Amino acid sequence: MNNSQIYVGLDIGTTSIKVLVCENVKGKLKLIGVGKQPSGGLNRGVIVDIDRTATAIKQAVAQATEKSGVKISKVIIGLPANYLQMSQVHGLINLSDQGQPREIVNQDVIDVAHSTLSQGLPPEREVIDLVPRDFAVDQFRGIKDPRGMSGIRLELWATLYSGPKTIVYNTKKAVEQAGLQIEDMVVDSIATGSNVLSDGEQDFGTIIMDLGAGQTTTSIIHDHQLKFAYVDPEGGNYITKDISAVLNTSQKNAEQLKRDHGYADSKQAADDVQLAVDVVGKAQPVNYTEQYLSEVIEARLRQIFRRAKDKLNSINAPQLPGGLVLYGGVAAMPGIKELAAEYFPGNVRVFVPNEMGIRQPSYATALSLCQYESGLSDVDRLIKETVHDGDLIASPHQAHENDRIIEKPQPRRPHKSRRQQRVNTEHQEAPKDSSNKKNSGESRFKSFFSNFFD
Repeated sequence: MNNSQIYVGLDIGTTSIKVLVCENVKGKLKLIGVGKQPSGGLNRGVIVDIDRTATAIKQAVAQATEKSGVKISKVIIGLPANYLQMSQVHGLINLSDQGQPREIVNQDVIDVAHSTLSQGLPPEREVIDLVPRDFAVDQFRGIKDPRGMSGIRLELWATLYSGPKTIVYNTKKAVEQAGLQIEDMVVDSIATGSNVLSDGEQDFGTIIMDLGAGQTTTSIIHDHQLKFAYVDPEGGNYITKDISAVLNTSQKNAEQLKRDHGYADSKQAADDVQLAVDVVGKAQPVNYTEQYLSEVIEARLRQIFRRAKDKLNSINAPQLPGGLVLYGGVAAMPGIKELAAEYFPGNVRVFVPNEMGIRQPSYATALSLCQYESGLSDVDRLIKETVHDGDLIASPHQAHENDRIIEKPQPRRPHKSRRQQRVNTEHQEAPKDSSNKKNSGESRFKSFFSNFFD
């Protein structure tokens, strides 16, 4: 079976493991299976107990296998943006020793990608991805796919993503311990940004915010590239802890209250609806209003939104035409859009997948992993194969190991090349622009994007 036909996205979240099985049907992805299990062994989006996480992954995969009829052996995994770093790299190779031009082939793309990886990384970091910006043939830049062209020298400008070895290793280990192989590793924000936003939103600039249980990640997408990511260590679990502490109830009860009766904007909650809450040390339940519960929730969300806004202001981020797009489990809470609009200018919306069975913001990342992988060009795949030495990324022409149990899918149509991503994270120092406050809106855009990304 051609490996481009079936894609399995694995989202390892703090509170749940989600597995989506997608099939390419006439150039479009079709969801054919879903698996979801409670997580174990994660803290703020990072694996801290490999055994527990592996067990949860195995259970979610088994559920997805049963529903899809696909024997799953390879998965696309998302990595959190925690401590993500980037560097701009350049590679160059000579195509001919005799000074005569020749045609560029796949091996030349692999060789020039290897040359970009020659720079050393600190021992505690590991390469996650190498994303090409453009190629040059004999100094003619702006080329996205040099294969088939003729020249004497080939160059590649790319963005190298690296992460802590601990995060990368523990994720790999948990997946392998679950009996799976890794088809690709993708930074969550890169994959999700390419899927939750329209072409115009990616082009002109949009903020995306993943409101997860363990942490909140705020990212900037502009010119179809991930340009900035900030990770806040607070998420939906902190809201649950707040409810538990204020109402003096168990965290299990607090989580249920949050899901069933909570509002992000307390003005939308009813002040005449009484909630009977089991309180520690009380023989009888204590009544609290729905509005009081929502005030507790709102206080934590305001703190998260305020910090994200302050972070964007500290780097002189301009007002982006695309506004803000929210996703992740907490984004399903009623009133979240209205509350976020108080902190972020422009249009605010919540992304909800259209696919039947996953119409919840919490499935955005898992679905995006499948969408992202299906849109990779052959050049993208060659470079990924180089980064991982061929162990993780299967060639588009090799047999895929995610075999359908019942029937054989139709051949996949080729996809157009994906525009590439670059990222600047919260762990890099932002360029300072003391005159920014005096600039017009147009100047602020030019200054911000020029300082960071040109």
